[in-house]
Order: sequence, then C-alpha cells, then structure tokens
Amino acid sequence: MRRRISALALTAALAGGVVFTALPATTASAATATCHPSQMRQQIADLRAKAKRMKHEGEPEAARRANAQADAIQKRLNQCLKSDSEASKRWS
Repeated sequence: MRRRISALALTAALAGGVVFTALPATTASAATATCHPSQMRQQIADLRAKAKRMKHEGEPEAARRANAQADAIQKRLNQCLKSDSEASKRWS
C-alpha cells in the first residue's frame, strides 16, 4: 500500500510538472501582438497636437506627458516596422 501511494504521488507530481512547463509556452505564443501602423501614426499625431495645445495653454507638465506617450507609441511603431521588414527578407 505504501509503495502504491508514493508511486501515485510521484506520477501526479510529474504530470503536474509537465502541465506547468507547458503552460508558459502556450501563453507566450498567445500573446503575440499585431501592429496597425496607420492607427499608431494617427495616435501619435493626436498626442503631438494635444501636447502642443497643452503647452500653449500653459500646462507644460501635461504637454510633457503627452509627448512621452507619443514617443512610446513611436518606439513601438518603429519596432513593428523593423520586425516586419526583417521577417519579409529571404533566407540566403
């Protein structure tokens, strides 16, 4: 009886380990992001216009935050465009 319980516990632990090691691989592949360059460019333009308006109205801190958001979106856009161009190159 004692061997049977330890064998069942070992089997359950191994099966649980397989589930835990397989779980991050599926969530990582499910987290792929898609890029929409036209929408991202529009967001950047809107944020830059907002920052300009805020600066004109005398709110430099809000303008700085809007510019920082626009810079972050620009960085993501550049990364997306770079990955798309590298993915489309032929393997030689």
